[in-house]
Amino acid sequence: MRAPAVAVLVALAGLVAGCTGPSNGSAGTNYVAGDGTVTLVPAARRQAPVDLRGTTLEGAPADVATWRGKAVVLNVWGSWCAPCRKEARDLQAASQALAPRGVQFLGIDSGDPDPAQAVAFQKAFGITYPSLSDRSGAALLALRGAVPPNAVPTTLVLDTQGRVAARISSATTTKTLTDLVDDVIAGRDSL
Repeated sequence: MRAPAVAVLVALAGLVAGCTGPSNGSAGTNYVAGDGTVTLVPAARRQAPVDLRGTTLEGAPADVATWRGKAVVLNVWGSWCAPCRKEARDLQAASQALAPRGVQFLGIDSGDPDPAQAVAFQKAFGITYPSLSDRSGAALLALRGAVPPNAVPTTLVLDTQGRVAARISSATTTKTLTDLVDDVIAGRDSL
């Protein structure tokens, strides 16, 4: 990875959930602010493939298992989250830059009580990849151990086997995310 200002933790035994920063309120919803850490998990230490499925904001089914053989980027976000607004255009740019390489993107809308707010967020920022509606918390439960329950935003990169290969614990940039996905695709799990 080539993002010099980002702390990288390598050789992590697993992705351990926990608070990543102070609790902040926004629009009446609490979230844990990420600390900007990028975690790259060595292939030998990756856990079982992620089992994540649900319904998109548009009402279509989505299941990450259908994308096995491809790298997948999962982004946990909420329309109420200021850092999510900050990173939205960067995520969209990364999805477009990585699409020719077969990388799939899936958002996970967390904490929006009204799906219309989430759809408006996607339209406002030009997001073209799908997002699961996670009002029940089932998607975050499927990611337990990889994403603290209220750490928004968090971005995960799944390897071609569907295992969590990397995590960004805060808002990200196009360059950081594309470099990280490149590292995962190339099989580089150390710097």
